[in-house]
Amino acid sequence: MSAQDQRYPLRADLNGIAIDIDRMTAADEQEVLIFARTLPPHDLLFLRRDITHPKVMQAWVRQIEDGSIHSLLARREGQLVGCSAVVRDEMSWSPHVGDLRVLVAPGGRAQGLGRLLIQESFRVALGLGLEKITAQMTVDQKGAIAAFEGLGFKPEALLRDHVRDGAGQKHDIATFSHDVTQFHAQMEAYGLADAF
Repeated sequence: MSAQDQRYPLRADLNGIAIDIDRMTAADEQEVLIFARTLPPHDLLFLRRDITHPKVMQAWVRQIEDGSIHSLLARREGQLVGCSAVVRDEMSWSPHVGDLRVLVAPGGRAQGLGRLLIQESFRVALGLGLEKITAQMTVDQKGAIAAFEGLGFKPEALLRDHVRDGAGQKHDIATFSHDVTQFHAQMEAYGLADAF
């Protein structure tokens, strides 16, 4: 068991609110599917697949089991309020890059939950030896953009009319990235590498 695995389950305090974070397993499949279906459809547009479909959720669990997805779940008083995933494709031209995806229930926003999930996912990426992390979101998701930029992610690309919602309306997708290798080197220089 790696130090990364020993970190979870983890209890965090967000301004007096206890948040429990743990790794997602196959046993969580139905709960995450129900959670995804409670989110506004617009919140899901940046994902490559629609996770409100059982077959897509089953594929997600298979990818967790084969190690290509590393997901974290956040619960408040036992209720799922957020999840994240670090996705990597070791068979691609970019096995050193992970794609970070974060979803937070509307009631958990503006409280630091998204930031916490991003930070914990960053730790997962470091543990996987990834050199770069990317994140995508629609350009109108101002809170998500602020959270990612606040943690050092930089805008890298804008894909115009890249996704289409259920009503057929097209939306732009912004891609942000973070150089994990450079960040880790800076932390080592300051003697803080063990903090991550």
